[in-house]
Amino acid sequence: MAGLMHDLAKYFSPQSLLEISKSEGLEIDPVAAVCPQLLHADVSAIVAKQEFGIEYAEILAGITNDTLGCPAMNQLSCVIFLADTLEPGRGKTPELEHLRQLTQKNLYQAVWLTSDYIIKHLLGLHTLIHAQIILTRNWFMEKAKIQLAPQKMKQPRNLQDTINII
Repeated sequence: MAGLMHDLAKYFSPQSLLEISKSEGLEIDPVAAVCPQLLHADVSAIVAKQEFGIEYAEILAGITNDTLGCPAMNQLSCVIFLADTLEPGRGKTPELEHLRQLTQKNLYQAVWLTSDYIIKHLLGLHTLIHAQIILTRNWFMEKAKIQLAPQKMKQPRNLQDTINII
């Protein structure tokens, strides 16, 4: 369900995104003030709750974390974050194909490297980069390195394991 609702506010005007965010008490940092489209995930969660009655915290978190991710985000949020960036409509480059395959092997590593991909893309556009994507990247990079160490953590690590849990 979160997969269908993560972009409810994607096409709201920048002014609407700012107004809804302010009225709901969301913090609007300097980057979001300049790039209000970054607020669409937070506003989508608000719309999902208010208009569709979604109350389940993990689903709302998945919607909220769709674009920038979040350090220590739950597995559903990881899946939505990855699906949003890696969906087939984004192209078939070797890098995207590698990231898609990685989601089946190691969820933390996939979030880390997908965050790297997003950051590189934004650098190429010479646009502002929100600190949240960097925080997401760093957290998942550290966790992936721990998982890749000889003593692996005992938790679902890939997309299929996560789907089985959900």
